[in-house]
Amino acid sequence: MPMKHVDYNDLTRTIAALTEGEDDTVALMATLACEVHHADDRFDWTGFYRVTAPELLKIGPYQGGHGCLVIPFARGVCGAAARTGQVQLVPDVDAFPGHIACASTTRSEIVLPVTNAAGKLLGVFDIDSNQPDAFTQGDADALTAILAQVFANAT
Repeated sequence: MPMKHVDYNDLTRTIAALTEGEDDTVALMATLACEVHHADDRFDWTGFYRVTAPELLKIGPYQGGHGCLVIPFARGVCGAAARTGQVQLVPDVDAFPGHIACASTTRSEIVLPVTNAAGKLLGVFDIDSNQPDAFTQGDADALTAILAQVFANAT
């Protein structure tokens, strides 16, 4: 059976239809995690870590096996995305200094900061893959656009 790869145009339309008019951050995160996770066979774990205190992320809605419960901004790929406000595109998690291994199967990862229209950091969106070098700049660009659209009105 061929691998399923995401069609970001279809995914963007689907997510827009499902989230239109919603401003509750957790509801938006849950919907996005589900839709993105099932859109591509590369996506082994898909979910959010929410900013719950200064310099601290806690797990939010996700799809896949269990994740780490708490991640400080100072550690790991998720912490780096939260700390810098920059997308983290990691082709080999073992080569990332301070990587936190929440799942032993993770080989590569992409983490995107999630902000609202006012620029407030709400959390990070984390996608793990059991394949090495699974993510591209195209994934980063498309997912950044989806996140900006969905969380523009989030509080």
